[in-house]
Amino acid sequence: MGDILSMAILHEEMDHCNYAELHCISNYTFLRGASRPDELVQHAAKLTYKAIAITDECSFAGIVKAHTEAKKHAIKLIIGSEFCIENNFRLVLLAKNLAGYSELCTLITNARKNSKKGEYTVTRRDLYSSKLNNCIALWLFNYCSNPLDGILLKKKFNNKLWLGTCLSLSGQDRKTLQLVEFIATYFSIPSCACGNVHMHTQSRKSLQDVITAIRLNTTVAELGFNRLANSQYYLRPINVLQEIYPQSLLQETIKIADLCDFSLDQIEYQYPIESVPKQQTPIEYLSKLVQQGMQKRWPQGANAKVHSDIARELSLIKEMKYEAYFLTVHDIVHFARTKGILCQGRGSAANSAVCYCLEITNVNPADMDLLFERFISKERNEPPDIDVDFEHERREEVIQYIYKKYGRKRAALAAAVITYRPRSAIRDVGKALGLPADQIDRLAKSIRWWDSKEITKEYLQEIGLPTSSRYLRQLLYFVNLLLRFPRHLSQHVGGFIISRTALSHLVPIENAAMPDRTIIQWDKEDLESLGLLKIDVLALGMLTAIRKSLTYINEHTNQNLTLADIPTDDPKVYAAMSKADTIGVFQIESRAQMSMLPRLRPNNYYDLVIQIAIVRPGPIQGDMVHPYLANRNNPNNVTYENEQMKKILKRTLGIPVFQEQVMQIAIVAAGFTPGEAD
Repeated sequence: MGDILSMAILHEEMDHCNYAELHCISNYTFLRGASRPDELVQHAAKLTYKAIAITDECSFAGIVKAHTEAKKHAIKLIIGSEFCIENNFRLVLLAKNLAGYSELCTLITNARKNSKKGEYTVTRRDLYSSKLNNCIALWLFNYCSNPLDGILLKKKFNNKLWLGTCLSLSGQDRKTLQLVEFIATYFSIPSCACGNVHMHTQSRKSLQDVITAIRLNTTVAELGFNRLANSQYYLRPINVLQEIYPQSLLQETIKIADLCDFSLDQIEYQYPIESVPKQQTPIEYLSKLVQQGMQKRWPQGANAKVHSDIARELSLIKEMKYEAYFLTVHDIVHFARTKGILCQGRGSAANSAVCYCLEITNVNPADMDLLFERFISKERNEPPDIDVDFEHERREEVIQYIYKKYGRKRAALAAAVITYRPRSAIRDVGKALGLPADQIDRLAKSIRWWDSKEITKEYLQEIGLPTSSRYLRQLLYFVNLLLRFPRHLSQHVGGFIISRTALSHLVPIENAAMPDRTIIQWDKEDLESLGLLKIDVLALGMLTAIRKSLTYINEHTNQNLTLADIPTDDPKVYAAMSKADTIGVFQIESRAQMSMLPRLRPNNYYDLVIQIAIVRPGPIQGDMVHPYLANRNNPNNVTYENEQMKKILKRTLGIPVFQEQVMQIAIVAAGFTPGEAD
């Protein structure tokens, strides 16, 4: 009985001592945070925190990655943001619910769009005029703060306001605590513990100093008071926090965490439907457009297989609720065609009879017998990704049409996160460490573009640099830590996300460097993680060349040829391909493709699909095949029987079975080994 009672008391004490970190920035607060969002979440779960808030400065760029990691470790994620307002007025805002999240998105959007790229502006007037009824505010009070801000904050947030207290063993903790207690009593504001976390472990302190020097364009030696006072700005164990903070401040963090009840899973994203006539539903209108397209594509009447394929595709589109997405893509493509802008859907969209009827693609799936499940699959539960190429000289017309029709509030480009590669990391770290410019330049120029994983001591020896040098060892250490860290946000080449309502309620929007461009703060991977649909409006120079060629042919022959009229089985074309005479031919113009063409000798469309599918990074990155590993493990070029080869390619590439000889060559060329392929 005594043991049970002791365990109950211990369990109660553990619950009583739990903690939620409410102020934490990741490396998506560029060149301030020294840990990735997933590292922070994972380490918080390891420390048995009840919750962790990712509060990057005026940004939600890292929250999707934190959200994905939080679901893996079953830890509560609180979404918020830090704001530096006028005259050292610092505030952390946390979303209580979905409405609070939308309010924060709007505040970040306004702050970013009123400033040039990479910057933001929030004034006291902006803060107090913004709708933040569903947000919790943490006032990060310090010696430089203006106490009078407490009057306005109290009026703005009332009982949703706390004083965030950071005790970092700086020697001023007692004075800080006394000052916070006085302000809290005077304004009747409760206090809570805040870690002001910049890294998940103490070991990242030296890296944090380096990135601070990079941000301030100085050296680590000259940082002075600009560096963090010590290494206490990390996720500290709960027993350590108990020794530093009064228990009441730790308990307030749990109270605040319990008030926050929002997850990114609650986001409801809908595509616009204004193109749909009022008396019809989206699926009815889509079916009508497909039927009209069928009559145009098959004027003599489509066969039974086409009717069956289209019925099956429409049923799946309705079930997955993608009809508005297809209608949006159709609207954009229809605009391009009415303006005489040549366009063509690429990739797995060619597998869809619906896309063919909507003129999104000109590849007839009935002739090619391609697998629709490569495009949409209920089992994979992944949204379709339609990439449409437009003439590079006229793509801007299409982009501005999207902005004009849906407005800047409802349409924006996806972000592209620019990360550190070896050369950029060497230059920035070397400068921060104060290394000689000529040595930095020599090392940076020696790096090959494909060296992106790690730089080793052996590589330094190979290029003739002394590995015994302490400075070079430091450089090597920090460069390898910094590789793949986000540097800044750029714009995706053409990935548009369009919303039925204001996009700023879903994700913050900010200005891009290019005029007349706005981007969201999430990249392609984030959109895929949340299952959001995007449309890739891409530019292709070859389409411009084809359009001009068709124009010249039609003018001289009095014909009206289109892209769909170009024959796909011309023997002369495949003969030229087999000779690798493909310079400037999209998809097969790279050196890797050109070296494979004379070996595979494609003589029909199916062969070409296999050729392109194999010689791409996807199969290798997906661990389906590793040519170098295969050559080492399989020196005798052991190959499969034909039936096994066909089974593998059909399963992994989604391509129907065809010529035996091409299949055998494709397997050997791809470097399969029995263990890997299975």
